[in-house]
Amino acid sequence: MHAGSVDEVRRSWWVSVLFGLIGIVFGLMAMAKPFQALVAMAWAFGIFALADGIASLLALFDRRVAIPKPWLLLYAIASIAFGVIAVGNPKATAGILLLMLAFWLIVAGVFRIIFAIRVRKEIVGEWLIALSGVLAIVLGMLFLRNPAIGLFTTAIWIGAGAWRTG
Repeated sequence: MHAGSVDEVRRSWWVSVLFGLIGIVFGLMAMAKPFQALVAMAWAFGIFALADGIASLLALFDRRVAIPKPWLLLYAIASIAFGVIAVGNPKATAGILLLMLAFWLIVAGVFRIIFAIRVRKEIVGEWLIALSGVLAIVLGMLFLRNPAIGLFTTAIWIGAGAWRTG
């Protein structure tokens, strides 16, 4: 650690406290109003995507950028497109993200089960990996069956995590 680093942390202790308080307040609000919290998060993701897309467009004119220009342009366009959609319709964005989560849970669950079967002779407790796969599949199917409950559950867990982290 550099000599001035401890002094800098001491001078900016309030930033950590502020982030912690924001995490606690956000967590409590997300648990109290989960649907509104998810819409707000989708909107915030859109703002971040727009900012990232604009920064990537500007980086196209910087010769020091190591990423090939066509890939950077594609990334910028995709970021801006997602940002415009998310800011323009955050409710739909939250719903689509939940569907993506549901499909990911199902695919991840299948892969966990396959992995558990393949390593069953090499590790102890492989059944826990398989169980986590089954639970992921069940959760993904529940999200697909009733997206409103899935949105609610996701918001509650995000809120609890933010509250705990704060």
